[in-house]
Amino acid sequence: MTDDTLAKILQANGRGPLAGRDAIREKEYGIWQTVTWAEYADEVRRFALGLAKLGFGRGDKLAVIGDNRRRLYFAQVAAQSIGGISLAVYQDSIATELGYVLEHADTKLIVAENEEQVDKVFEIRDRLGNVEKVVFDDPRGLELVDDPWLASFPAVQAMGDEFGREHPDFFDRELAAGTGADTAMLCYTSGTTGAPKGAMLTNDNLLSSVEESRIAEDWRTGDELIAYLPMAWVGDSWLSVAAAICFGLTINCPENRETTRRDFREIGVTVMVGPPAYWEAMLTRIQVLMGEADWLKRGLYRRFMDVAVRVERMRQVGDPVPAGLAALNTVGEWLVRRPLRDLLGMTRVRRAYTGGAPLGPDTFDFIRAMGINLKQLYGMTESSSACVYQPDGEANSETVGRPLASTEIRISDTGEIQLRGPQMFHGYYKNDDATGETLDENGWLATGDAGFVDDRGHLRVIDRAKDVSHLNDGTMFAPQFLENKLKFSPYIKEAVTLGKDCDYVAAIINIDLEAMENWAERRGVAYSGYQDLSQKDEVYDLIQGEVDRINRSLAADSALAGARIRRFLILNKELDADDGEITRTRKIRRGVIAERYGEIIEALYSDLGRVETDITVTYEDGSTGSIHADLRVMDMDAAANGDMRAAAD
Repeated sequence: MTDDTLAKILQANGRGPLAGRDAIREKEYGIWQTVTWAEYADEVRRFALGLAKLGFGRGDKLAVIGDNRRRLYFAQVAAQSIGGISLAVYQDSIATELGYVLEHADTKLIVAENEEQVDKVFEIRDRLGNVEKVVFDDPRGLELVDDPWLASFPAVQAMGDEFGREHPDFFDRELAAGTGADTAMLCYTSGTTGAPKGAMLTNDNLLSSVEESRIAEDWRTGDELIAYLPMAWVGDSWLSVAAAICFGLTINCPENRETTRRDFREIGVTVMVGPPAYWEAMLTRIQVLMGEADWLKRGLYRRFMDVAVRVERMRQVGDPVPAGLAALNTVGEWLVRRPLRDLLGMTRVRRAYTGGAPLGPDTFDFIRAMGINLKQLYGMTESSSACVYQPDGEANSETVGRPLASTEIRISDTGEIQLRGPQMFHGYYKNDDATGETLDENGWLATGDAGFVDDRGHLRVIDRAKDVSHLNDGTMFAPQFLENKLKFSPYIKEAVTLGKDCDYVAAIINIDLEAMENWAERRGVAYSGYQDLSQKDEVYDLIQGEVDRINRSLAADSALAGARIRRFLILNKELDADDGEITRTRKIRRGVIAERYGEIIEALYSDLGRVETDITVTYEDGSTGSIHADLRVMDMDAAANGDMRAAAD
């Protein structure tokens, strides 16, 4: 039997040299529970047979909903083992979002983590006519629920044991019938500009991507990774399922979100993957910790991290590092950077990756200067995750690296990046029109990103092609670039910059509550909550200083000097995926922002110093309410002339 599917490779792992090695761990009640590759393969076989007993078969869809749990991974591979197709849904989706994906995918069976997820499914039960069974992992709160629609994971496996005795050849026959051309997964896009689309990824797509990565990167059997990324993100499907099975990686599932940092340190991960938000949060945490440290530690940190960043930037462009600076950097490694990495649980990390969205150059340089081998990736759901990597020794904050050997890149006449290779998806489920717009007859994938390939063969991504525009004076306006500049500040969690066809750039800013709470406590600033704190005079003064710092850096670049931020306000609520303002992967939905905050945007481009409006918010249960906003508009020109208070009056 040819190992041309993920399910076949898993079963081979369970019989071969990997059989007794650790495959996946999950922390329960403070104790790590370990599953070997032999046990992983057996768990999958038993659940697959249980699915067959329930009438699940070739071409049927199985959805998993919840945090990273070993049984949810077992369920996905079990469905694939007998010809089914798996998909994962964002665990923090509200019921209506959940309903759209489950209904659109023609889902037949759902595996839910716990009572919370089961409750959301029951809330939309009348929309899910195709769903025949809901299987739960954690029984707490569900033990006494008597509903034929529900079944526990062990109960389905028990059905599988019985079915296997009655049909001893069934599993092997169905496993062998699978091919590389079979669709293995439906991975739904984040839906930045509309409803999410289900990208169909075959075994061939995923295996090609994994094997190419094996050639490009230093993957090792037994590498330790933490599974904390949303299971619905293609990056987790690629890493925790496809790459883990093919490379023999050990995947560790934290007990819950609150314990992730501690669990990270306990495991001592060797390879780390995180979206920009993870690295931005790490930077904020470091800056907050150092802000609370005594004067000596704070002074050493500032001195030696400044040196480390200078050295890192010199290395990126190939400049020689003077001996004196190199010596200082070595001292900084022992006094500052090594202790910080130990605090973060990153002493064993050989490689770390960032992808899914642009990471600001300042943040990237800082993390690398910490001594963490952070590298950028580029890819998308439709390319089976990353297909462009930065080789070791070539990491650079301005590029995303070189394409894998089988990946071709071309730049269209309009400046759009296009990709072609065996890992490109073969279409959107039930959406031929969108498929035709994204994938041409020659296999070229339109990414929607603007960029170019530099002299070294590295791809540089400028921004989303549709978002790159100009101010009225012709200055280029790239909103993500400016937003990443703003988010380098530990006090700014999110930002939306505006400027297309306008006279100047303006910004809507979210403060970082964790960092601001520490800042406010140290300065004795009293507040009652996020809304109150965000509108304090002292907070506006602080953010004005952060914006001024960014404007000074822009002024040093002749191409971007005209894109400095002239006016901003601090929103009195966080941008929220439940409100449709950002995606579940924290990408800004600019169309929604423009529609929801029209009055605020209008005020930013007027002479008004304040704006009052009512903002609709969505609560966790899906209900909506309204909060009143009386927001100050900060004019940076007035502030520069000492009229900061007057600008708001």
